[in-house]
Amino acid sequence: MKASILGLCLLIASAQGAVASQKEASPPAASGTKEEQELISLSKDKWRWMTERNVDALAALIHEQAVFVHMGATFDKSQELDVIKSGRIVYKNVEIQDTSVRVIGTTAVVLSKIRLVAVVGGNEVTNPFVVTEVYVEQGGTRKLASLSFTRLLSP
Repeated sequence: MKASILGLCLLIASAQGAVASQKEASPPAASGTKEEQELISLSKDKWRWMTERNVDALAALIHEQAVFVHMGATFDKSQELDVIKSGRIVYKNVEIQDTSVRVIGTTAVVLSKIRLVAVVGGNEVTNPFVVTEVYVEQGGTRKLASLSFTRLLSP
């Protein structure tokens, strides 16, 4: 009987520890500070410009040394803008499901869980992604330094 109670206590304690470590590992939700809301808005604008193929607005946002990581290729700024302008990738619809922001000094990381509908190589594809956007502060404005797509295994 004592062994059963002790085992139950240990089970509960280990379960609480697992839940606590899961909470620590999860990215924090945007707390709603003005800076975080501005970054979320900037990210939404970027997605809109990508679907509209507005390369002028994107060019102003993107840092000169930026890197873009897609499922099958890595591009620099000029290559990414060319891919969008030429229509080799057409962003048809971006459904933003969740967004979080972390600001670390003058660097900001925006994580977005999205469902992306795009035309790639003439084929329409739909993929669930977590997209990591890294913004750096340059001359008092935010510049996109990196954008990486990580495909999720489940939708």
